[in-house]
Amino acid sequence: MLELVFLAPFLAGVVAFFLPRNVGRPLLVIIGAIHLLLSILIWVHRPVSMFPEYFAVSPEGLLSLLVISLLFFLISIYTTGYLKASNLKSENIFTGSMLLFLSTMTLVTLSDHIMVMWIAIEATTLASAPLIYTHRTAASLEATWKYVLICSVGIAMALLGSVLITVAMDVGKVDAPISFSALTAVAKSLDPMWLKAGFVFILVGYGTKMGLAPMHTWLPDAHSEAPSPASALLSGVLLNCAYLGIFKTNNIMAAAGLGDFSGTILMVFGLISILAAATFILKQTEYKRMLAYSSIENMGIIAFGTGVGGLAAYGAIICLIHHSLIKSSLFLTSGNILLGYGSRLIKGTGNLVNRMPKTFVAFFAGFAGISGFPPFGIFIGELFIIVGTFRAGHHVGAGIFILSLCVIFAGFANQILKISFDDSDATIQLTESPGMVWPQYALLLTSFLLCFWVPDTLYQTIIHAVAPIGGGF
Repeated sequence: MLELVFLAPFLAGVVAFFLPRNVGRPLLVIIGAIHLLLSILIWVHRPVSMFPEYFAVSPEGLLSLLVISLLFFLISIYTTGYLKASNLKSENIFTGSMLLFLSTMTLVTLSDHIMVMWIAIEATTLASAPLIYTHRTAASLEATWKYVLICSVGIAMALLGSVLITVAMDVGKVDAPISFSALTAVAKSLDPMWLKAGFVFILVGYGTKMGLAPMHTWLPDAHSEAPSPASALLSGVLLNCAYLGIFKTNNIMAAAGLGDFSGTILMVFGLISILAAATFILKQTEYKRMLAYSSIENMGIIAFGTGVGGLAAYGAIICLIHHSLIKSSLFLTSGNILLGYGSRLIKGTGNLVNRMPKTFVAFFAGFAGISGFPPFGIFIGELFIIVGTFRAGHHVGAGIFILSLCVIFAGFANQILKISFDDSDATIQLTESPGMVWPQYALLLTSFLLCFWVPDTLYQTIIHAVAPIGGGF
């Protein structure tokens, strides 16, 4: 059953390329529902793979799998209405690529073999590239090529890092499977010099796909040019998949006694990413690019918290979950704004509160959540990271972290207020149908409920995920 959860969307995706558009739309929802059901069954029963040397159920993989499944199901419902309103060309390619994208992202969450993880993350690039080129404009072509080329270079560096870890096994005379779980168990026997080199290359390689600065340059263009359902998946799910590769490698480093080395590098890249987002978000003229830079900020927050460890690592996972829910909601809402106003420019919008009131509620609530307003989960996660950073004695890092968040909030709020309340004479071209509004509400409500009630099974899974790097209370 474990393999079925990524085989089902893969087979459906291949079939979808040859189906008429009227069949492809409901197929997205059906496969999304089946995938969600299978993910819940995996969460409950924790089955063993038919190929345990390649696939395994890990705590961090389970968390990502459930988030992916829930997000895709809700996004697929939104997508049916979006496709009707936008009238995309080659819709079968779009729906087929969406399903293949789901399959490859699922494969990442279940990969335990270090090379299978690399193959799966590279496959996400190939599956998602057609989504960015959906509109077939010069700008979308440029964004697609930038995405493919930059991420491919990054993935090549991650491959080199993976090879260097096998060198660390040879030098340390370690005979073990090349899987994350096995390498973590024998980490103290690995050669530390080659292990450090491998981690650096993996961090830079997968960090490129994760959107960490200064390797983030593909992300604003890709998120801006892709249709909003694809942008929601790219930001809410794809970045998490790349983080999984870094997170699992960091576990090996911690088990080898090299946690301070890997943690420091993660903190530095995290702060650079937050500062880069703070710099660019102030002068953004397009709201989808603004949301893209917000994703870079949040990936920096997650990397920083993971590097600090302890309570901050727990906060990083909280931010990871809530960022996926809230940012996906924001990108779906941006799709309504684009279809309604016909412009990606902030100055081409305005008076959203009166023009599209249902969309406004989701948009403004998403802004409050992603900005870290209490009681949304981002606030809780960032609070844990700040407290954990002070506990660890990184006072300068904590200061830079807090100051950058304040700058980003100021720039973000300025643009959101313009979109929501500035005068506008634009003619709205979209009817706010329930299917294009309530998926955003469902995502925000899920995030909101998780702030007050965390099921014990979810809490224990988070604790088990961060335990190898000293995370938790």
